[in-house]
Amino acid sequence: MPDAASAAQPAKAVLPARGTLLGFDFGLARIGVASGELETGHAAPLTTLHDESNDARFAAIGKLIAEWRPVALVVGLPAHLDGREHELSARCRRFANQLHGRFALPVFAVDERLSSFAAEAELADAGVRGWRERKTVLDAAAARLILQTFLDSNRHANP
Repeated sequence: MPDAASAAQPAKAVLPARGTLLGFDFGLARIGVASGELETGHAAPLTTLHDESNDARFAAIGKLIAEWRPVALVVGLPAHLDGREHELSARCRRFANQLHGRFALPVFAVDERLSSFAAEAELADAGVRGWRERKTVLDAAAARLILQTFLDSNRHANP
């Protein structure tokens, strides 16, 4: 069984020095989305998609791609703390493959262990109180952490 590191990364995909990325925290009920810039190395939460059908989800993603014109996409790949594949890993990998097939952009997968927990802690520290209030922004915050992880690792790999 593959581990989290063997994600849907295209072979030898090269990122430009500049450009926008969109990051995704895939979930069965919601998909968090973040945007980031290669030049600055910073990511920000963007939105959470609540659409239930795949067609509606991909239509919303298509609108975001048309608006933001990313050079690549990043998808969080869940794993257990010991590195074993999570129950949702195959679904996330399929989502990454669908993104690549539909939008013809490079798609990178990032280990997202504990991203939702970290996002929840960040929101609590920022004063976002109450589960209902946090729930509306949690997935986008988790997508930001996933994308920031990718940006940080890309910056360290290409000094």
